[in-house]
Amino acid sequence: MASPNVQEFTDQNFQSEVLQSDQPVLVDFWAEWCMPCRMLSPTIDELADQYAGRVVVGKVDTDSNREVSMKYGVTSIPTVMLFQNGEVTKKFVGIAKKNAFEEVLDEAVPA
Repeated sequence: MASPNVQEFTDQNFQSEVLQSDQPVLVDFWAEWCMPCRMLSPTIDELADQYAGRVVVGKVDTDSNREVSMKYGVTSIPTVMLFQNGEVTKKFVGIAKKNAFEEVLDEAVPA
């Protein structure tokens, strides 16, 4: 992960880091072998830097963390979900443009 603002979420820390967060959390479900996931990665890094301090941004490796991936019905990757107050409020499946994420994040955390 290129940005220091991108956290790694796992089956073990998902509850505390994502569901119990007092900030909105953008979660990228991905896998190392997934080429579209790799293409989306720079966008996730940019968003993490852009929204640092206002939105938590992190990734879940679906190969290593099957429990949380199955719980949220991740059947194709990349899948990016926005969690607020422990609930999924937005879901993107496949590659989305940066401005689509920005629109949702700006709504979640007005400047």
